[in-house]
Parts: sequence; C-alpha cells; structure tokens
Amino acid sequence: MTMVESSSSCCSCFSRLRQWFPQPHGLTAHIITKGCMLGLLFAVVWSITPKQSLPGENLFGIIILFITAVLGGKLVGMIQLPRLPPFPPLLGMLLAGLALRNVPYVTEAVYIDQKWSAALRNIALAIILTRAGLGLDPTALSRLKAVCLRVAVTPCVIEASTVAVVSHFLLGLPWIWGFMLGFVLAAVSPAVVVPSMLLLQKEGYGVEKGIPTLLMAAGSFDDILAITGFSTCLGVAFSTGATWMNLLKGVLEVAGGMVAGLLLGLFVYCIPSNDQEDVVVHRAGILLGLSVFAVFGSHVAGFAGAGGLCTLVMAFLAALGWGKDKAPVANLVGRAWDVFQPLLFGLIGAEITIATLSPRTVGLGLACIAIGLVVRLLVTYLVVHYAGFNLKEKLFISVAWLPKATVQAAIGSKALDMARMEGDEVLIGYGLDVLTVAVLAILITAPIGALGIGLLGPRLLHRHTQDKPEGGEAFQESNGIGQQKDSVLSESKL
Repeated sequence: MTMVESSSSCCSCFSRLRQWFPQPHGLTAHIITKGCMLGLLFAVVWSITPKQSLPGENLFGIIILFITAVLGGKLVGMIQLPRLPPFPPLLGMLLAGLALRNVPYVTEAVYIDQKWSAALRNIALAIILTRAGLGLDPTALSRLKAVCLRVAVTPCVIEASTVAVVSHFLLGLPWIWGFMLGFVLAAVSPAVVVPSMLLLQKEGYGVEKGIPTLLMAAGSFDDILAITGFSTCLGVAFSTGATWMNLLKGVLEVAGGMVAGLLLGLFVYCIPSNDQEDVVVHRAGILLGLSVFAVFGSHVAGFAGAGGLCTLVMAFLAALGWGKDKAPVANLVGRAWDVFQPLLFGLIGAEITIATLSPRTVGLGLACIAIGLVVRLLVTYLVVHYAGFNLKEKLFISVAWLPKATVQAAIGSKALDMARMEGDEVLIGYGLDVLTVAVLAILITAPIGALGIGLLGPRLLHRHTQDKPEGGEAFQESNGIGQQKDSVLSESKL
C-alpha cells in the first residue's frame, strides 16, 4: 500500500508540474530545441578538450563559426518581404563568417587554423560533388537531349571564356588564372535553382514544356563542366615544367579521374549487396568515404584536378546501378550536407578581410561579374531560341540561369589553398583575387536569382493544373491576366 500511495503522490505532483510548466509548442519549442542542441554541442566539445575550446583556440573558433553560421542562415531565411520569396539561407551563413572575421575583438577570439579550414572546405566539396553525381537524371537527359546539353554547355563555356579575357585585362590575372576564375563564376547554383524549380513544378508552372526539369537536369551538367574545367586549369596552373607537359598533365588528370571514378563506381554498386542489413547506411558511408578520399588523395598524389572528376563519375555510376534505390542514399548524403553547408559558407566568408581589400580589385571584380552575367543572359536566350519556347519562357530560362553560390563557395578558395601550400606571394595574391570575386558573385547573384525566379516564374510561365471538382475530373489551364491571383499566392509560397 505504501508503494501505491507513493506512486500516486508522485503522479499528482507531476500533474501539478505539467500545469505550472506547460510543454512549449510551435516556433517557441523549435527555437528552444535548436538553442539547446547548439549549446550542448559547445558544452560537449568543451568537456572533451577544455583548453582547445577557450577563446583564441582552433576548436573554439570552429564551433562558434558553425553556431553563428546556422543562426545567420535561419535569420536570413526568416526574412519575408511582402509578395517576395524569402532570401537563400546561405547568404546569412556567408555574412556570419564575414562578420566574425571583420568585427574588432571578435576576430582575435575566433581563430581558425588555415589547414583545418582548408580540410573542412574540401570535405564540403566532396559532399557537393557526390550530391551532383547522384542528382544526374539520365532519363531527363535522354528525354530533353540536345536542348539540355546546349543549355548546360554553351552558356558555361562562353561565360568562362568571357570572364577569362576580361579578368586578364582588368585584374591582370595570367591567362590560366583567368580561365580558373571564369569556370568558378560560370557554374549555376543548385542551392538556389533546384528548390525554386521544385516549388514552381509543384504549382504547375512550366510543367507542360518541362522547364523545371530542364533547368534542374542541365544545372547538374553545368556544374560538372565548370568543376572539370576549373580542376584542369588548377592542375596546369600549379604544374612545373614545359607548357606542353602541363597541358598533357591536365589531360591525364581528366582521363585518370574518369577511369578511377568508373572503377570505384562499379565497386560501390557491387559492395554492399542488397541482401545486407542497413544497406542504405553502408552505401552512403562508403560513397562519402571514397569521395573524401578521392579529393584528398588526389592532392597527395600530385593530381589535384583528378579527385573532383573521380567523385562525380563514381557517384553517377553508382546511382545509375542503384536505380530507384538511390533516393534514400541521396537523402543521407543530404544530411551530411546540412552539417557542412554552414561550415563551408561560414569559412568562405571568414577568408575575406575587408580592411585588406583593394577598392580597385572590388570594382574591377564587379565589372567582370557584370560583363559575364550579361553575356550569359544573351547566350542562354539564343541557345533556347529555337527550342520551342515562347518569348516569356525564354526570358525566364535566361534569368533562372544567373544565380551562383554553392560551387563558387566550394572551389573559390581551392586555388588560394594551393598557393598557400606553395608559399608564393604572387600566387597567393591571385588566389585572393579569385576568392574575392567569387564571394562578390555569391552576394550579388544569389538573392537576385532567387527573387527573379520567384517573381518572374508565376508571371512568365504557363500554368497547367489538374483540379477535381465534385462532378469528376477536369483540367484547368490558366495564363495571362487570369493568373494574377495565383501568381501572388505562389510568390508568397516561394
């Protein structure tokens, strides 16, 4: 009886506590949960390495940068202007790193070792390349065929060549460094384009002609082409010896990366087998492990450009063998990206010291970006001119092909890292110029591209929806003036 009475007394006390302290819900509970997780992260690291977690130490800087970048991304993502889509969270992450590097006193406390920074950014690059390989859709490519390849290849190559020429004469970069900068800026951002295209596709805009599918499929090929071109130029720029030997080494890096990717892709497809437990976890772990090993191992072997291409080919070939089973693997890889995205953009922002920036470099860098964007806009319009799209659809595709963010953050600092390893001050200056222009491109084109897609999509694209009224099924198509109310609704959702 005593135990029964004591248990009932405990239950009654617990009931009173629940009445006095109700469980939070909604936004309040979300904020408290995220805050506790971030605080617990710092507490665990401090309890394991107390000295390294003090201000001015490496681990303290990494943890504070990660927490600040996450909060910055959340705050920027919550900005909602009337009738406008929200800003990309990656802008908040980038600005958070920029603030930590340039705010007095905070800069001294938040110290991050350059080797750690380069390693974390290379891991993020490996994850991005893995996601790009998994995201390639061979079915969409075969269905869209020529127009997909034209949209992916032509604007990328023309913009890279234009930026190379302009940066050579304006910024004084050598030709190979100019092409490196060109391929950095030529890649479209999947972090901006893909979510916006999925929302438009869900609302039925452009679905009838496959515009969202076209841009998502072509975006992956655009990024692969830009990364391959950048990796090749990177290998040539840091090679020593005769010019023809450097070019030959670049070709060997591309060929070696593709062969290694084919072999590793076949291995990942076969191992683990379908009859094993937790096959999805094992596949994702092996794929990510080999991707990181390929990126870092290529540097150790002296073929820095081969690692990225190897990762792309390996992920694509493995996904091709898995078929529909690649979706859960891609989800797990996406979870890894959720962790490294704040680190990547925060570390990129932390590489820029505003006090040391030259106004001339900033101004001429903005000129390079503007000229490249104008050329890309015109070339994209011409490429889709005879693809069966009307004038409004051509304008939308051209604007949607402008935003830059993810690839620029991933490879924008790679040349600077290698220049620091060489210890050459001239090359370090070139690397800082490339990184500065890449950061400017992210800050300018990411919000403009996101807002342009969100505003112009409902106005320029034909909407095709399927409604189910009481009498049965009927198709309803709207366009022009009749779309005005739906456009406002879709803008708020975007």
